[in-house]
Order: sequence, then structure tokens, then C-alpha cells
Amino acid sequence: MDRAYPPIAYHGMIGDLQTAALVAGDGTLDWWCTPRFDSPSVFASLLDSDRGGRFRLAADLDPGPETSVRQLYLADTAVLVTRFMAPGGVGEVIDFMSPDISSTPSDRHTVLRLARAVRGSLPFELTCRPRFDYGRANHSLSRDGDGAVRFHGPGTDLHLTATPGIELRPEGDDISARFTLDAGEFAAFALTSTPSAAPAEAPLDLATAQRLFDDCRHFWLDWLRHSTYRGRWHDMVNRSAITLKLLTYAPSGAPIAAATMGLPEQVGGERNWDYRYTWIRDASLSVRALIDLGFTDEAHAFRRWLRARLEAGGTASGEPLQIMYRVDGEPHLTEETLGHLEGYRRSAPVRAGNAAADQIQLDIYGEAIDALAQHADIGALRGWHSLAELMDWFADHWDRPDEGIWETRGGQQNFTYSRLMSWVAFDRGIRLATAHSRPADLDRWRTARDAVFRQLVERGWSDRRRAFVQHYDTEVLDASLLLMPRMGFITPRDPDWLSTLDAMEQELVSDSLVYRYDPAASPDGLRGSEGTFNLCTFLYVEALARAGRLEQARYAFDKMLTYANHVGLFAEEIGPSGDARLVDPAQPP
Repeated sequence: MDRAYPPIAYHGMIGDLQTAALVAGDGTLDWWCTPRFDSPSVFASLLDSDRGGRFRLAADLDPGPETSVRQLYLADTAVLVTRFMAPGGVGEVIDFMSPDISSTPSDRHTVLRLARAVRGSLPFELTCRPRFDYGRANHSLSRDGDGAVRFHGPGTDLHLTATPGIELRPEGDDISARFTLDAGEFAAFALTSTPSAAPAEAPLDLATAQRLFDDCRHFWLDWLRHSTYRGRWHDMVNRSAITLKLLTYAPSGAPIAAATMGLPEQVGGERNWDYRYTWIRDASLSVRALIDLGFTDEAHAFRRWLRARLEAGGTASGEPLQIMYRVDGEPHLTEETLGHLEGYRRSAPVRAGNAAADQIQLDIYGEAIDALAQHADIGALRGWHSLAELMDWFADHWDRPDEGIWETRGGQQNFTYSRLMSWVAFDRGIRLATAHSRPADLDRWRTARDAVFRQLVERGWSDRRRAFVQHYDTEVLDASLLLMPRMGFITPRDPDWLSTLDAMEQELVSDSLVYRYDPAASPDGLRGSEGTFNLCTFLYVEALARAGRLEQARYAFDKMLTYANHVGLFAEEIGPSGDARLVDPAQPP
């Protein structure tokens, strides 16, 4: 193992619903962007061990067979605990951020870190080495009183405060501390980001730290009480729901795809993208999962955000909608390469922003309208006018090649999944207009719906493969089509669908894990290989269950759960040896 770069799966995540941080299993906070998910980083040693910056709080133990470190979440919360066990004692570092459910964006965010001795006596060490603006900007250090220092960055300050008795020692413009705790004792540290020249933070005392800890724990326990889930795998479902909530920007209701950027699909490869944005597709699927669990407030918030995108227009792509936005709805996601960062285990380039924002992906219209159709509240009358105008426009513009769901950079095609979701757009639009007696050109929409259906069946189907294929000019398969029965296009036991499922099992499934597609058979314009895609594996499990293959579905699902990391999070992909490839927590159903 490259000790400068812990395995991607060796992390837990904390957040306050406006930003999030990653904490490695050794107590190192190696990723934090503030004041928003998509802001420049202040800690990014995950992407460059030397230049990125880190904030480590851990027991100072000699490595050996009698010492060990364990990490876990407190049950049903986003409070992360890293335990250090040695012959001389047992200690913990507790990490959390106080949730902020306000509809107003905040420029103040705090990471709380508590060190505690559970048994015996343990020495602890702290190092705080911020590196502002993805490590591109210098900073200075000043004192803010006893037990408090301030890191001055460009436009942002970091205030580090400690409970009494802890000496924060300067090391150049960074900070370190060493202290020993006996059983029952604890020390606390608060690292707060604020705009430059903000007033000093109030001194931190043990009672305040304990109160903030209790408040955070109770917030998550209270939030989970709204869940209506009563099935098996309760702990995993709760962890997935909390993860989705952590990745949702509370002021706008927009879920992001992941808290990270620049992590490679393959070490040393170039498939290193920025995922800190709101994809129409991913957000719609995430909100659907929360609705299924009974979390309707989050669904309402996302629908408001989505309706605002329809009314705003002004996209980077020139279309009525684009595939992704910033959490505040800003459509411009200029991509840049951060050449000064070496990348995770020297996997360059490191990219910030995402040039795929201006791609044409027609499936998003289906996902957007399906999301709006999942509840009786379809918004104000003016909102319906925007939706009807979109449907009229789409009736004239659905029959085009596009880049497809996977954002490949190998050229436009007539992707079958895009046609599937075009059919969904018209189907759901017709249902909404009919159910709510809204004015609509229903004849035009029905004509378009039926044309999409006929084209998909005639050109998206391969007689030789006995399966629906990726696009009209190939016989390669695509796991995105696992959504066909879920979207109601085909019944889950239709012979044509069952033969498609069988073909996918032969071509895309490896030991119950599912590839998105085969890049060798369907070039995507990028070098390197892919791992299996966790979302596709869970969709495969659902398709098997819907098809009545329950024993096979349960076996695949139980096996898939073994690929969660030590705190119950999933990467986006799984490599050939079972390694996590991206910190993009996928969710069980």
C-alpha cells in the first residue's frame, strides 16, 4: 500500500448539508471544500500528499501487532468515530459537522473533532496544514487568543480553536499539538471556515463541544424517524439514506453526485472527473430512492429546484435543460486542469469543473419529467406553462443522436437509453396533463410518444442478439437499459426483456457485478479500462427480482453488500480485485 495515499475505500464522510469532508481511517481529514461542495479545497492531500494539505488528529501509537485502528459511524447518524487500540489504552477521535438545514447559503462551516481516552492513557497528536485554493494559494498564521489561531487564505480564513489545556504550536504557517489523555478525559477542536476578516470565534469549552455532539446525533436520529422502510437490511438502508442526505445541498435541495473530484477510475489513468455537481439524472434517481423511503421533504425541495431550472433557461448547451448544474442552478461548469497536483497515487490529470456540462443527452428530459410526475403537487400554474413549452419543444427535437447517459467522449450516437427516456418524457407528460386537467397539445405529445416507441422497438432491438442494444449502429449491450421495466416501457417478464436480461448476464455480468458497457467493443474516446459499476449492479438485482428470479437476485444483492467499505459506503466502481475506485457512495434500494 502507498502510505501517502490511503485506499479510496479507507474513508468515512461527514457533512453539514452544505459541504462535506472525508476522514481516512487513520484520523486524517484529507478532503474538504468550503463554503460549498464545489468550492476550492482547503484540504486535498487525497489528490496530492505533499501540496494538498491535511488535518490529522490521532493517537500517537507505535505500529505493531498489538496496536490497531478501527473506524465506524455511530448507529443511524453521520457521526464518525475512529478508535485507536493499544496495550496502554484505548482512545477515540469523533468527527462531525453540525447540520444546517437553512434555505440560506452560509459562509461559515465548522468541523468538530473530539479526542477521548476510553481506557488507560494515550498520547495524541494534531497537525493542521491547510492549503487554500486546491493548494495554489499561500496562507499566513496569526493568534486569536489562548487556544485559538487563524489561517488567513485568499478570501477565506480558517479558525482553529481548542479546549483549555491544549497548546497549539506554530510550525511555520501550520499548527501542531501533542497532549495526553487519561481514561474519561477528552479534548475538542473546532475548525471553522469564514470569510476573511470575520470576527474571532468564541473560545471552545468542553460543555459546548458535548452539546454540539449531542445535537448532531439527535438531528440524524430524528430525521431517520421519518423513514417508512420496514424490510430487511435495515442498517444498510439507513446508511444509504443518510449518505444521500449528506450529499444534498440544503439551501437549494439539489443533490450532488459525489463530494469528490479527480479520483481515478483506474490508478494512473485519465478518467478523473469532477463529480461535485447536480446531474438531472442522478438527482432524479436519488430523490426517487428517498421518496420510496418516505422522505418527501427532500423530494419537494428537488422538484422546486428542477422547476426553477426549466423556467430559468440560459443553459451552457443551448438546450432547455442541460445534464448538470452547480447546486445553486448555475449552468456554467468550466473545466480546468490543476497541473500542480500530482493526483491520487500520481493519477493525472486532476480536473476541476466538468466540460461534459454542454453535452447533449436527451435522456434527461425523461428523468426530469418523471421526477416531477412522482407527486400530485406539480407546482404553480406558471410552472406548468414552462413544462408544457418544454414538451412542445421536445416533440420536435427528440429524434437526434446524442452523447448518451455515460457521457462518453467518442461521438454522438442514437442511444437506445435516450429513446427509452424520451418515451418516458412523453408518457409522464401526458399523464400529468390528463390527471390534472392542464392545457396541453395532447395529440402532438401522443404522436411523438408513439413514434419514439416504434423507433426504439424497430431499431434498438437486435434479432441476432435477441436483446435491446446500446445504440442503433451496434450490437453491444448497455446496462442502462436495466431501467426498461422500472420505467414501464416493457413488463419485467416479457420474453423480449428476459432474453435481454440473459444476454446482459453473458456479456456484462461478472460474478454478479455489472459493467456499464464494454469500452473495447464500444470505444468511448478515453484510454484505460473500467471497473464494474455499482449502480448497474443494484439495477440488475432489481431487474432480477421484478423478473421473478428472486433467489438469484437475493444472492447477487447479499454478495454486493460485501463490497461496502468498513463504514457501509460504496464506491462508484469496483476494480478487478474488489477495490473501490471512486468515493461516490452508491445506495442499496
